[in-house]
Amino acid sequence: MQQLVIGLLLIVCSTGSGWAQSWQDTLDQAAGQTVYWNAWGGDARTNAFIRWVGEQTEQRFNVRIQQVKLTDTAEAVSRVLAEKSAGINDNGSVDLIWINGPNFVAMKNQDLLHGPFVDQLPNARYLDRTPGSANVVDFTEPVDGLESPWRLARLVFIADSARVPSPPKTMAEFVSWAKANPGRLTHPNPSNFMGASFLKQALIELTAQPSLLQQPATEARFAQASEPLWRWYDELKPHLWRSGQAFPANESIQRQMLNDGEIDIAMAFDPAAAAAGIRQGSLPATARVFVPDGGSLGNVSFVAIPYNAAHRAGAKVVANFLLEPSTQAHMQNIEVLGAFSVLDPTRLDAKAKAAFAALPKDPALPTRAELGPTRIEPHASWMTKLKAAWAERYTR
Repeated sequence: MQQLVIGLLLIVCSTGSGWAQSWQDTLDQAAGQTVYWNAWGGDARTNAFIRWVGEQTEQRFNVRIQQVKLTDTAEAVSRVLAEKSAGINDNGSVDLIWINGPNFVAMKNQDLLHGPFVDQLPNARYLDRTPGSANVVDFTEPVDGLESPWRLARLVFIADSARVPSPPKTMAEFVSWAKANPGRLTHPNPSNFMGASFLKQALIELTAQPSLLQQPATEARFAQASEPLWRWYDELKPHLWRSGQAFPANESIQRQMLNDGEIDIAMAFDPAAAAAGIRQGSLPATARVFVPDGGSLGNVSFVAIPYNAAHRAGAKVVANFLLEPSTQAHMQNIEVLGAFSVLDPTRLDAKAKAAFAALPKDPALPTRAELGPTRIEPHASWMTKLKAAWAERYTR
């Protein structure tokens, strides 16, 4: 029995040592590399956070970050796909992507991703990766270790509480609110993910069979589940800004319209959007976020490494640093970014828990309780069909 115990201990120790050595090998390979991180560049505070991450990884690991600012994640996906078509299977131009669900599914299905690699990250131990966790499923697609979490995202609406003391409580109520306040509501064009998210939120609330949304969107399923959505939208559209004949291109433009007093409600996929906007001077001091009764769409933001990345080791170092508890606490600080952490609080030590507890408060920053439950994202195919159907119906 004693020999068995000793043998097991030797196995555990040798496995741990090998794992540690493996990560040290990654650090050694990464030293001196520049990671080309393709990330949406539409938010100044996020861009500043990425610069800070680069400063930290360069000081600590000799790994630089060059942010390649995107207007749409599909730009990076197209670049990787073009390189694969050209036979560039090594030394690709994209090392790391801040990726969204539909593009993750597309890259996974076309074998454009490196990995699985998340198990190799020491800081992955702070994640809840049990079945069903948002860290292991992306738009109903299993992550399979091919992308690593770094921040939480939730759909929120932003209103100037001085002008809108009682915002709509449900997506159905947006119709009556718009009728009472004609021209004061709009949404980004659904070709943009924020506009598509507005439609998805309404679809989830209005459909009689929400379970269908977790399955691929066949023609029959889509027609059945989306019929209440189009009835709702047909009633809403004439009362939108410019009678629903024009739409802002993205959330940044819509938020500027709110600040200018041109509309009364905007939206974001960031619970800290109002608090951050007030601090930047881009929103009035009375701006507040709200979510519909029953909660709103939510997901985890991930980073992924393309299959042909030139600097895979450096990309893993960045992904791991993003999961460090001190990094996550810094990120969640409203004076820095205000993005909610992806870490499981029960897995943190006392020092890490204290760092989160000491973060500054803000009257425009909602608590998790105020955000309500998270609505699960539909299968990625629903967004594709929603965009196409909206364009066919309303842009002729």
